[in-house]
Amino acid sequence: MKMTGTQAFMQCLEEENVQTIFGFPGGAVIDLYDTIFQQDKIHHVLVRHEQAAVHAADAYARVSGQVGVALVTSGPGATNAVTGIATAYLDSIPIVVFSGQVPTALIGNDAFQEVDIVGITRPCTKHNYLVKDIKDLVPTIREAFHVARTGRPGPVLIDLPKDVMAAIIDFPAKTPVKMRTYRPTYAPHPGQIEKACKAILAGKRPVLYIGGGVILGNAHEQLTEFAYKLGIPVTMTLMGLGGFPGTDSLSLGMLGMHGTYFANMAVAKSDVLIAVGARFDDRVTGRVDAFAPDATIIHIDIDPTSISKNVEVDIPIVAGCKEAMEQMNKWLDASSFDLETEKAKLGPWHDQIKEWKTKYPLGYVEETDVIKPQFVIQKLHELTQGEAIITTEVGQHQMWAAQFYHFNHPRTLITSGGLGTMGYGLPAAIGAQMAAPGRTVIDVAGDGSLQMNIQELATAMQERLPVKIALLNNNYLGMVRQWQELFYDKRYSATPMEIQPDFVKVAEAYGAVGLRATKPSEVEPVIKEALATNTLVLMDFVISREEGVFPMVPAGKATTDMLLV
Repeated sequence: MKMTGTQAFMQCLEEENVQTIFGFPGGAVIDLYDTIFQQDKIHHVLVRHEQAAVHAADAYARVSGQVGVALVTSGPGATNAVTGIATAYLDSIPIVVFSGQVPTALIGNDAFQEVDIVGITRPCTKHNYLVKDIKDLVPTIREAFHVARTGRPGPVLIDLPKDVMAAIIDFPAKTPVKMRTYRPTYAPHPGQIEKACKAILAGKRPVLYIGGGVILGNAHEQLTEFAYKLGIPVTMTLMGLGGFPGTDSLSLGMLGMHGTYFANMAVAKSDVLIAVGARFDDRVTGRVDAFAPDATIIHIDIDPTSISKNVEVDIPIVAGCKEAMEQMNKWLDASSFDLETEKAKLGPWHDQIKEWKTKYPLGYVEETDVIKPQFVIQKLHELTQGEAIITTEVGQHQMWAAQFYHFNHPRTLITSGGLGTMGYGLPAAIGAQMAAPGRTVIDVAGDGSLQMNIQELATAMQERLPVKIALLNNNYLGMVRQWQELFYDKRYSATPMEIQPDFVKVAEAYGAVGLRATKPSEVEPVIKEALATNTLVLMDFVISREEGVFPMVPAGKATTDMLLV
């Protein structure tokens, strides 16, 4: 069947079951937008900035488990998307970003709105393509979706010259994607599974350390089953929160720079550390030579380049997290070991962890005359019964959300972990709400970060999305201010936000609802009203100005060297 490149583009998206595109039009993609206008199978969400399009597609992928899609024009449209692409890259999120490009005859001529976006994004994409011939268009799109979703997921960019998209093509039949040099390993080696299980059973102080790969690999059920079989305590990275129930007695919460005291101590004193879908990020390990120094380290990851990259491991398992945990559960079930006896052996270890939890719980100093940000997060958890999807901006509020909103389900914390992208949370909330229209979606925001993409209030209103924004407003760039307080003698250089908008009036200017709380007694009524309101609501919580995120591991220190207050 003959069709234009733009029609073939739409046909490919239908093949991939794409239901939503996030984008912003321009000259290089005007033909594509004309084709979008003439169809009704795929919904297009008009954002107000291209960075937001990619963040929204990213969050859509995180919540739905499908590949997110963004569409931007050439030149500044493409470069505006780079931050979103890098955000997805560092968190291994499967998205495909389509960028318009000048006609092929003008490439390299410094034509109007031309940039080498393939060259620019090469370091922050899993793969990228420039389609120079119409016959390559459909195979390239099919391959891009395959690359984005398989193995270790990640963003893929396809650059589309305007003349290629206007050309005529015979739409080819769909065939399985085969790539000679790209064949991810999902099945674990049986010998490594046996070696890992025996090492775990020989240990007296095991800890499961899980990352975002557990969620991306849909391995949470298998991992939870494994933890329960042997009674192994579980700690999670920021990206791994929700991969194991946060309210479970085996949960140690988050580890690392702002992790719990008991999580960091458990890892430090462990004799077997089972890392599943985690990459030993510097925010987790602290000083590498002091990280789990006495532990036999087992590392399960689908990306072989991640294994022993930052920390040398003893038992590597290159495999999908789900497949590896399934095989470990099967090995335990088929073994001659009595699992109840093995679980009982860990009694002294659980007693030690309980002692740490009792002596150094995760908490804060409550006050009656000022709103503590931790209190707001606790109330959000209480009033949503822990069932909301939480997106965050980046900063102190992000860490308070990670610490005090206890995530029991995967794909419910949507946050920028690896890149730490301010301005992520609001467009992410839009993408999350599009992926889960019946769910409560709350963006936990800071006053600095929210303003980086505050224009997306218009997008949320245009799409009639009942997103809630919980703004923890302290008139500071709070996380940098905290470092300046602790390590720079309170020289608050460029962190006070001296001119602030009235956020309630900003919300109202976009047609949304604005609410404000200035004292603790107002927090619960404001949240209740917001949750009962079926439209976009911005809750402005005026919080304690110089509240800090604790525990905290200073840069260059071991994770046992925590500042507790």
